[in-house]
Amino acid sequence: MTNAGCPHILVVDDDPGMRELLRDCLEPEGFKVSEAGNSRAMHSALAGGQIDLVTLDLMLGGENGLAIARQIRDAHALPIVMITGKGDTIDRVVGLELGADDYIAKPFHPREVVARIRAVLRRKNPAETGSKAPATRPERLAFDGWTIDLGRREAVSDGHGPVELTTAEFNLLEILVRRPQRVHSRDAIMDLLKGHDWTPFDRSIDALVSRLRRKIEADPDNPRLVKTVRGVGYMFTPPVRQI
Repeated sequence: MTNAGCPHILVVDDDPGMRELLRDCLEPEGFKVSEAGNSRAMHSALAGGQIDLVTLDLMLGGENGLAIARQIRDAHALPIVMITGKGDTIDRVVGLELGADDYIAKPFHPREVVARIRAVLRRKNPAETGSKAPATRPERLAFDGWTIDLGRREAVSDGHGPVELTTAEFNLLEILVRRPQRVHSRDAIMDLLKGHDWTPFDRSIDALVSRLRRKIEADPDNPRLVKTVRGVGYMFTPPVRQI
């Protein structure tokens, strides 16, 4: 983490009361909090660096929260937690497809926000959560020109070097590489992802698979690694070996 072990959260919301609420629930839990009431203030804060996670209101005044999420994802390798009063399923799917790491609907309990932010940061920075690292060497797996370091949560392409994956994308990839050449139903994937402190739903799995394909497939429109099994789910086709 940045800031000498104190995670720095940027709260992006046009409602001053909501920003104050999030500050009041995060700061006593050991987080440093900065605020932005619009995208201009958000970009200014991000340009200053030292931000560990962004909470983003999907309905940001007259601005398009989904477009802003895309801007963050295109320019920064930062976790995004969307916090919004809009419960429309399509927007939730699109938000996750754009790279959000979690999605919380208003009204919410402040402790839920703290727990979800901690979970996202823990998945993003597993070595910096305060828990002791295992004595054994982190597991490294290889397939089809890729090396996956599960301990460091890194995906490296032999041809293109490290590839930035969001927390949810890496969690899905880990599920697939640990269970290659097996058909995974959407329900099974959802159950496994719930173990990562994320609550997915049926259509979000398809969006997440689509995102992962864009990162690891040579031709995402004709996927070779993550195959669709019509009417059932998905299968990771290449053999995987431990290295």
